[in-house]
Amino acid sequence: MYVPLPGLDKYMNIMQAGSSLPNDTIIALATAYGIGAIAVIRLSGPEAIQMVDQVFNPRSKGKSLQAVSSHTVHLGYIMDSQRIVDESLVTVFKGPHSYTGENVVEISCHGSPYIQQEIIQLFLRNGCRIANPGEFTLRAFLNGKLDLSQAEAVADLISSDNEASHQIAMQQMRGGFSNEIKALREELMNFASLIELELDFAEEDVEFANRDQFKELISRITKVLKHLIDSFAVGNVIKNGIPVAIVGEPNVGKSTLLNTLLNEEKAIVSDIAGTTRDAIEDEISVGGIGFRFIDTAG
Repeated sequence: MYVPLPGLDKYMNIMQAGSSLPNDTIIALATAYGIGAIAVIRLSGPEAIQMVDQVFNPRSKGKSLQAVSSHTVHLGYIMDSQRIVDESLVTVFKGPHSYTGENVVEISCHGSPYIQQEIIQLFLRNGCRIANPGEFTLRAFLNGKLDLSQAEAVADLISSDNEASHQIAMQQMRGGFSNEIKALREELMNFASLIELELDFAEEDVEFANRDQFKELISRITKVLKHLIDSFAVGNVIKNGIPVAIVGEPNVGKSTLLNTLLNEEKAIVSDIAGTTRDAIEDEISVGGIGFRFIDTAG
């Protein structure tokens, strides 16, 4: 299943026109908004390290973030002029060895919404731009760090709420689906080149491509594609949960069964027939797979 990434069409048009990709620096809160022990603010772009370096006062004096090694963590203060905003850990990832393929900096600050906004506003004043939804993953795709199926799997992994959906997303993000398609494409390209070679020497009656091997390849590719098509339905059910409707005559205990399965009073139970008028549903995980139980009217 392919879900377009936000803003993908715009960047595709830029690439097709031969123009350079946007080279600005973006910023966004990487963790959920709200109060917590810590929050992570991520910057990505050519000037990400330089921008953080300008407002970061390290505990180790004389240390410049532009001079440190990639994938290192540094303790210090985020400064707004002479005012200390927060004591934070700053993690530096130098491109192309980062999630987006660009220079990336992650600021781990205290999880106060006020501190989060103070730091984000500080960088916005210094030339950063708020990232669009999914733009970090979009840049990873545009810079060749992820393919489309892997980029889609990132969203699936984040939203996974049971073991089965988690495993599917992990396999796809690690390139399981992409590797199958890539292997088939290479074999097809190889045979296509042999067929083209025969066409070039058609008058010589020379056979470069073995017909039996070609038929076997087509048969195998057909089976693999059918398996992938069939697996979509299974994967979609696992991702969204297996719907299970509880149906029956009025007042036979459908709502009681739903409450028993969920172990909570989700539906109203009454001796009066017709108490349930609208469908009531909830999801539970059974054996690592999500099930959506739906209590219907009799």
